[in-house]
Amino acid sequence: MARTDQIRNEIIEKLFTISNKDYLNALFQIVKNTPTENEVLSLTDEQILMLKMSDKDIKEGKTISQAQLDKSDLKWLKGL
Repeated sequence: MARTDQIRNEIIEKLFTISNKDYLNALFQIVKNTPTENEVLSLTDEQILMLKMSDKDIKEGKTISQAQLDKSDLKWLKGL
């Protein structure tokens, strides 16, 4: 994996652990105000594979609603 992708993934993982709303809002403002419209993103082979797998799941009807996902998440969280 390219170093840029590794850094991005590490940031995403870290974001999931942050619960301070003010801190998250500050980070959001930084990201929101960063110009990216001319930036071309290159996907890794793994990302392309995941997107293809997602497309296949959608075509085969292997999806669940957001409500179902939320219910499943709550059940899982209660079990922790």
